[in-house]
Amino acid sequence: MKSMILAAALALGASSAFAAEKYVLDASHSQVLFSYSHLGYSTTYGMFSGFEGEIMFDADAPENSSVNVSMPLASMFTGWEQRKGHFMTADFFDAKEGDMITFVSTGIEVTGDDTAKITGDLTLNEVTKSVVLDAKLNKSGDHPMAGKPWMGFDATTTVTRSDFGLGAFAPAVSDDVALNISVEAMKAE
Repeated sequence: MKSMILAAALALGASSAFAAEKYVLDASHSQVLFSYSHLGYSTTYGMFSGFEGEIMFDADAPENSSVNVSMPLASMFTGWEQRKGHFMTADFFDAKEGDMITFVSTGIEVTGDDTAKITGDLTLNEVTKSVVLDAKLNKSGDHPMAGKPWMGFDATTTVTRSDFGLGAFAPAVSDDVALNISVEAMKAE
C-alpha cells in the first residue's frame, strides 16, 4: 500500500499535508461493459459510455476516498437497435426520459498496493442495492497531453437482474450480468 500512496502523492503533486482531491471522469474514456448469457448459445454484450462522475481521492488514506457516478439509461449501447428498444419496454426498464443509473460508494477496503474493494449503492430501475466492485488503480500521473494529474481504474462486479426488478426471461437469459468498468479521471480545476 505504501507504493500506491507514494505514487499517488507524487502524481498529485502533494505536499506534506494530504487531503482528498477531486477528480472528474473523462467521459470520452470511461465505459461500463455488461454481458450476459443468451439461451446458453452466446454471450451478449452492451455498453454505457459518456457518463459523468467524480472521485474524491485521498492519497494518504485511500480507504477514505469516494466515488459518485451517474449515467443516463438512454446512453445504453447494445449494437442492435431492436435489442435496446426491447430493453426500454416494460419487459425490462419501462424507461422514461431522464432515467438515471447511479453508483455512490459507501466504503473502500484497500486490498493491495493498487487494488481495493469498493462497496456502494447501485440504483437501477428505481431499486437500490449494495454491490462490491473489485477495483484496480491502473495508473496515476500527469497526462502527457492534458498536462495535469490523471488517474485510471478498472473494476468488475456481477449484478443479479431480478434484484432490480429486471428478471424477465430468466434463466433463459442469465439473471447474472457481469460488469467490466474502466474509467479515467482528471483532477478538477
